Amino acid sequence: MKGTFLYSILLFLGLSCKPDREPKVVVVNKAVFRSEIMGKDVQLVDVRTTKEYELGHIEDAINFDVKDSLAFLKQISTLDKEEPVYLYCKKGGRSNRAVQILKEKGFHTIFDYSGGYDDWISN
Repeated sequence: MKGTFLYSILLFLGLSCKPDREPKVVVVNKAVFRSEIMGKDVQLVDVRTTKEYELGHIEDAINFDVKDSLAFLKQISTLDKEEPVYLYCKKGGRSNRAVQILKEKGFHTIFDYSGGYDDWISN
C-alpha cells in the first residue's frame, strides 16, 4: 500500500512537470495556406531577406529575416505564442529552420508553407 501511494505521487509529479502541450507543426500546401490566411487576422511571417520581401510578398505578411539570427529572435518575441503562426520563405528551406526556432521558443501551433513564395506566385 505504501509503495503504491509513493508510486502514485511520483507518477503525478512526473506528469505535472511535462509541458502543457507539444508544439504542433503542420506543413501545408498552397490551397490550405490560402484558405487559412486570406481575409483573416493571422500571424503571417515571411522569413526571407528584406530585399526578397520588398520584391514581392504575400499580402499582410510581416518580414522577419531568419538569416539574421539576433534580429529574428527579437522579432518573434513580439508574436503571441498561443496563436498560430504561418511561415513561408522562397521555396520551403528557411521556413523549416524558422519552425525549429519557434518550437524551441515555445510556440504552440506553426504552419509551414512547403511551396514558399515561388509556389504562391506560380499558376
